[in-house]
Amino acid sequence: MAEQDSDLEKTESPSQRRLDQAREEGQVARSRELSTFAVMMAGGAGIWMMGSMLGRQLITLIREGLTLDSGLAFHSELLLPRLHELSEATLLAFLPLLGLLLLVAMFSPLLLNGWLFTLKPLQPNFDKLNPLTGIGRMFSTNSLMELAKAIAKSVVVGGVGAWVVWHNREAVLQLVSEPIAFAIPHLGSLVWGSFAAIMGGMLLIVAVDVPFQLWEHNKKLKMTKEEVRQESKETEGDPQVKARVRSMQREMARRRMMAEIPTADVVVTNPTHYAVALKYSENRMRAPVVVAKGSHLLAAKIREIASEHNVPILEAPPLARALHKHCDLGHAIPEALFNAVAEVLAYVYQLRRYRKLGGEFPQEPHELPVPKELDPANVAAS
Repeated sequence: MAEQDSDLEKTESPSQRRLDQAREEGQVARSRELSTFAVMMAGGAGIWMMGSMLGRQLITLIREGLTLDSGLAFHSELLLPRLHELSEATLLAFLPLLGLLLLVAMFSPLLLNGWLFTLKPLQPNFDKLNPLTGIGRMFSTNSLMELAKAIAKSVVVGGVGAWVVWHNREAVLQLVSEPIAFAIPHLGSLVWGSFAAIMGGMLLIVAVDVPFQLWEHNKKLKMTKEEVRQESKETEGDPQVKARVRSMQREMARRRMMAEIPTADVVVTNPTHYAVALKYSENRMRAPVVVAKGSHLLAAKIREIASEHNVPILEAPPLARALHKHCDLGHAIPEALFNAVAEVLAYVYQLRRYRKLGGEFPQEPHELPVPKELDPANVAAS
C-alpha cells in the first residue's frame, strides 16, 4: 500500500515530452513582473531618446491649441474639425513612443519562453465556468502566493518611492524658489533619479519572480512514477512486446541463415562447439562471406543441414573459433584469415573434382595459418 501511494505522488521531474506537450497547449512559465519591467524600461528609454522631439511637438500643439482665432470664435461649426485636427497631431506625436511600448509588450514574453504560437488556450473550456472551481482557485496556494507578491511589490516600490521623496525633499521644496529656466532641468533630473531608483526596486522583484515562476511551472508539471513508466511504454514500447519482437526477429534471422547453408561452399567446425559456413563466388565477391555461424546446438544444426545437402565439412578448430569470433553474418572475412580460408577453399575445389572425376582423394589441410591474436583460445590462455 505504501509503495502504491508513493507511485501516485508527483515526485519525478517532468520529462521533455511532458514539457513539449505543455508548451503545445500554451502552458509555459510567465512572469508579469518581467513584462512590466521591460515595458517601463522601454518607456523610459523612449522618453530619453525622443523627449526633446516630443517636447517641441507638444509645445507647438499647445501653442496652436491656445491661440485664439477670430474665425473660429465666430464660426462654431469649425471648432469640432479643429479639435479633430489637434487630436490627430497629438496622436502622431506620441505614436513612435506608443509603437515602441506595444512592440516591447508583445515581445517581452519571449525573454522567458521564446517564440510560442498556439490556439489551444482559445478553445472553449467549460470547466472554467464552474463556480466551485473558481472559488477553489481564489483560495488556492497560487492565489495566496500572488497576493503575497503583490503586497511585497507594493512595499518595495512604495518604499523606494517614499525614500526617494524623503531623500530629495529639500530639493523639491527649492523648486518653488528657483527661476523656471533652472527649475525645469532640476525637476527633470529629480524625475529621472526617482525613475532609476524605482526601476532598481522592480529589478529586485523581477530577479525573485522569474526563478519562482520557473520553479512553479516545473512543479505543476511534475510526474508520478506511474506516469513516468506509462510514458516510457508509449515512447519506447512495452518491454514485453519489444522482447517478443526481438525474439521473432532472431527467429526469422535464424531461418534465413539456415536457408543459406545449402548454398555454402564449406562448413568449418571446432568440431562440436562452433560451426561457420562460408561461401565464395570469384566473379561476384571480393572475399569469402560468412553465410551462417553458431555454437553448441546451433552448430550441430548447421552441421546436420550441411550433411543433408552434401556441403563439405572441415574440422579446423583455430579457424572455426576465429571466424565465429571476428566475422558477422553476410560480411566478408578479415584479411588476416585470407590465407587460411584460401587453403580451405582449395581443398574444397579438389574435393569437388574428386567427386566428379575420381582420382586421388585430396588431403585435408592441417595447421592452417591462423594468427594467434585472432584465436580466442590463445587470447584466453594468455
